[in-house]
Order: sequence, then C-alpha cells, then structure tokens
Amino acid sequence: MTQVEASSTFVTRPYTFPEPGESLDALAARVLPDQDDALSTLLAWNPHLAVRLPLIKALGGMLPTDIVYLEPAGTP
Repeated sequence: MTQVEASSTFVTRPYTFPEPGESLDALAARVLPDQDDALSTLLAWNPHLAVRLPLIKALGGMLPTDIVYLEPAGTP
C-alpha cells in the first residue's frame, strides 16, 4: 500500500468575481476570450457553478460573491 504524506502547503489558484449583473456567458467571454467553448471550460473548473447553472440562467446573472476560478484545480 502506498502511503501519502500530509503537506502543509497551501495551494491557491487565480480567481475573479462577476461584474454587477454579469451573466456567466459574459464572464466566460471576458476571462477566456480566446477559448471556443469558454463557458464549458469555466464550468469544468467551477463545479459549484455548474450545479447552480439553471438558477444562474433563470435569474439572468450571478451573485456578486460568486468566486470563479480561472484555471483547473492542481495538486500540491
């Protein structure tokens, strides 16, 4: 059996918040302008938003406190 050692390293990744009234589609276009499917990429990196996607679309925007990660989660 392989033993994994604990690490005290804190891993961070870049993030942003939506502009007031910004939709998730608009945010995806803003932060990933060169990506063909920016929305799918952001949802893959932000499963907490993917779960709320129907509500986000129904309300027409995101919460100003929604953290949107700008790259995938890494490992320390």
